[in-house]
Amino acid sequence: MFFRIFITTFVFLSLDMHANYKNSDGRELNKSFRELLEWQRNNKDPKISYIDLSNEWQDIDFKKADNYFIWVGHSTFLIKKNGITILTDPIFSDRASPFKNIGPKRLIPPALNINDIPSIDYVTISHNHYDHLDINSLIQISEQYPSAIFLVPAGDLKLLKRKGINNVLEFDWWESVEYENLTFTFTPVQHWSKRGLFDRNKSLWGGWFMNFEDYPLYHAGDTGYSKDFVDTKERLGSPKYAFIPIGAYDPEWFMSSSHVNPEDAVKIMLDLESDYAFGMHWGTFVLTDEDTLEPPQRLKEAVKNVKDINFSSLKPGQVIYLK
Repeated sequence: MFFRIFITTFVFLSLDMHANYKNSDGRELNKSFRELLEWQRNNKDPKISYIDLSNEWQDIDFKKADNYFIWVGHSTFLIKKNGITILTDPIFSDRASPFKNIGPKRLIPPALNINDIPSIDYVTISHNHYDHLDINSLIQISEQYPSAIFLVPAGDLKLLKRKGINNVLEFDWWESVEYENLTFTFTPVQHWSKRGLFDRNKSLWGGWFMNFEDYPLYHAGDTGYSKDFVDTKERLGSPKYAFIPIGAYDPEWFMSSSHVNPEDAVKIMLDLESDYAFGMHWGTFVLTDEDTLEPPQRLKEAVKNVKDINFSSLKPGQVIYLK
């Protein structure tokens, strides 16, 4: 119990009240120490289940196969399209924590490891929380794939540079970069950033819109529900595939502003008008109070009420071929 309160306080409480960045509506998502204690006093112990991994990825010839993606786990996707390989929010470490022996520990291993991937061209980071910006994984990727380009939110470039990762670009919302026939655009979502006690909202957060010659994909990072997704659709169009978080929402009175539940994830898909959506940010780490398997179960119920919707959850390691 002590360690949980310590980690929760470290993650959410800030001693620096001067934020550089706010959400698109001008708000900051701050929680008081009193709210933190109320959550911890009343928290429930979630039912822990270990989700099955798929071995489908082992049947792929990575050097020859194209136009697919694999959910590695949490918010990490391996995407290959038109011969270009992208890795989103890669975390391969055992813990999502600044500490070696305390903090959220993996329930399941990554479906595949960095060494299993023959090449990585681009790495996208949505924000600097430890379950999304895992610096040890980024160092390993940069050493193993020196030509990989890291795309990070404004304010995070210096962190990677300090660790010897030099092939880095940072982005404000709506900024884009084009490589051959692929355009990356960093888009607003509703969240916050923090890695220590004195850096709350000193770097930005967002989603990544990845457009392969009018074939767009979208990774939402972490987010609460907001009008940002309507704005993204209006400015950039609808993605063919969207990767949307569905977990880490309980208790909702505390989490809803920064983490959507499955029902709100469906709203995001409808706002984006994407053809397909897949749930992420569940089943890998115990970050909040919902049972491990609740997010995909609630998602399955939520889509029953919507006509002609293609929103589902995956097994880590499962291969989806792009249509």
